[in-house]
Amino acid sequence: MKTKPLVSFSALMLFAALGIPIQAFAQNSQPSSVYQTIAKAQVKVLDQYGKLPLSFEANRGQTDSRVKFLSRGHGYSLFLTRNQAVIALKNAAPPEMKGSTGRELVDKQKSGAAQETVLRMELAGANPAPRVLGAEELPGKTNYFLGNDPAKWRTNVPTYAKVKYAGVYPGVDLVYYGNQGQLEYDFVVAPGANAKQILLKFCGVGKLRVDEKGDLLIGSRGEEVRFEKPVVYQEVAGKKTPVEGGYILASTNQIGFRLGEYDHGKPVVIDPLLIYSTYLGGSGGDQGNSIAVDASGNAYVTGLTDSTNFPTVNALQSTNSSGTYDAFVTKLNPAGSALIYSTYLGGNGLDDGTGIAVDASGNAYVTGRTSSTNFPTANALQSTLAGEGNAFVAKINATGSALVYSTYLGGTDYDSGNGIALDASGNAYVTGAASSTNFPTTADAFQTAIAGSENAFISKINATGSALVYSTYLGGNEDDSGNAIAVDASGNAYVTGATDSANFPTTADAFQKAIGGLYDNAFVTKINPSGSALV
Repeated sequence: MKTKPLVSFSALMLFAALGIPIQAFAQNSQPSSVYQTIAKAQVKVLDQYGKLPLSFEANRGQTDSRVKFLSRGHGYSLFLTRNQAVIALKNAAPPEMKGSTGRELVDKQKSGAAQETVLRMELAGANPAPRVLGAEELPGKTNYFLGNDPAKWRTNVPTYAKVKYAGVYPGVDLVYYGNQGQLEYDFVVAPGANAKQILLKFCGVGKLRVDEKGDLLIGSRGEEVRFEKPVVYQEVAGKKTPVEGGYILASTNQIGFRLGEYDHGKPVVIDPLLIYSTYLGGSGGDQGNSIAVDASGNAYVTGLTDSTNFPTVNALQSTNSSGTYDAFVTKLNPAGSALIYSTYLGGNGLDDGTGIAVDASGNAYVTGRTSSTNFPTANALQSTLAGEGNAFVAKINATGSALVYSTYLGGTDYDSGNGIALDASGNAYVTGAASSTNFPTTADAFQTAIAGSENAFISKINATGSALVYSTYLGGNEDDSGNAIAVDASGNAYVTGATDSANFPTTADAFQKAIGGLYDNAFVTKINPSGSALV
């Protein structure tokens, strides 16, 4: 009943965006061929991923007030204040999360959390109050639904491809930009301005040195972070004309730039490049669990993330609200070139999005599991956590800016939502695993009492999220889990999952009436529109 994920969230989400069939990883093939397919696909994914632009979020109260813009990419976070750039680089991946269906997700704690290398870079002797502006606004917005206090939520946060510091020195501007594989910053020196006034001061780091290639190496926590030798150029007749240049050590913690001969009547650009991907490595601890696609080809993905290095397209990603894992919901445009929204669902415990569906209007319906006492709820049929862990069901509007409804679903033990489907009327059908003897069921349900230590459940929630149309257990005297669900035009629900129960409920004309081994068997069940009988 428990499986390890074969691919990370970044790969899974981009497989769909780049036209790589997801089903290739779900078919019954030899492990070696599966891994070869994955390896080839990941090469394509990483190549395309690295070309996507960074995005810089304007600070709208989602972080420290001193921060003007922030950016989070593959293995790093960047915080831009009025006079300082703070770069947090992660040098190890957080622990792997299993795609499990039991209470071990709640019990699992973060262990051996990776240390971060933090670089603080400021401009020595610079203008203390330059104008800091976002440039080239991107289509993606960021939304923060952290905790259940709407006053603390932040929605429709704008994102930009660049951040410009105007007038950091007389005649000198500073621009941050880049893509998912590189972080760059340009000093643009106006005609007649003096490039020698630019001094970078690094705080709280070890020795600075320039190697034989002209790269700047910065020692920190026993590691070295590398800035490539700067590219210096001028634009002449629409073409970049190289200018000889490089770093110079001005003091133990300051560097400047030397420039060769160039035309002082034209602007000159100094472009250093931070190389962090080879130093930082992978992005473990992030997992995509479910994907849906709307009629326009937008992809909707949910899963869980440790936010310190969550790898998302366009660098739209969450902060961690609990110190463990939060659920995420991401909508990616049909071309895979931008996020339409990235919305974060989590509280003070562990939260995981495990199933997602989308209706004709673009509303996303998400189910999962949470141990948070302050999971964000809205128009809830169950507004509080009833046990050590409950399922949740949330409906998010088409722009990702609001919860139409969000509710816990569970009893006093541990319950988990694993799959979700919709009918044409907007009713949500949810399946999962329930350990609670008082999981909410309806009076005319097919099975109103739990029969084992953990049974599957099927719940139908009305279109407004205000009531259960029906809710039933489904299982025998051992462990059973509903993992995926679909619904037909007549309202019959189809559920699949895993069972250890020799007395799992089957029908007289069942294809296979008896369990076939000592451990898990799959099951397939069709339940009628009222939830009162097995078809």
